[in-house]
Amino acid sequence: MRIVELGPDDWEEFRAIRLRALADAPDSFATLLADAAQEPEESLRARLSSPTPVLVVRSAGDLLATGGGYLPPEPPDVMTVWGMWTAPEARGRGHGRALLTRLLDWAHTRSISIVELHVTEGNDTARRLYESCGFVATGEWQPLREGSPLRVELLRRAGS
Repeated sequence: MRIVELGPDDWEEFRAIRLRALADAPDSFATLLADAAQEPEESLRARLSSPTPVLVVRSAGDLLATGGGYLPPEPPDVMTVWGMWTAPEARGRGHGRALLTRLLDWAHTRSISIVELHVTEGNDTARRLYESCGFVATGEWQPLREGSPLRVELLRRAGS
């Protein structure tokens, strides 16, 4: 297993793993598969050009897991983790934990004091991973996306 940070030239690989994640776990993401499939190359390149990492787990040429970070303009000391997903055939091997640890390390080396993420209600496996990495439920809920009956809860890890 190798964790690789994707760059703008990796936009096709990013699109492929993102579409695979959305097809596999549509109730885990705010973006719909149909919308992501229409996202233009320029938008994908821009996302991979941001200062925060988009990571994948690569094994024997296959992309098995992904996750990224996002720094909003305000507040400056908060990073949001997004897009965490592991391929069904690779689950239970520690890929999600390895990606999350790498993202937390990235935040720590940049003195980012708070890391947040959302978890969909009912996704107990993801919640257990996040809680085991120090994330705490905030009790702040919102719809997964407009029109969805599912909700996501904000989890926060301070002192990264």
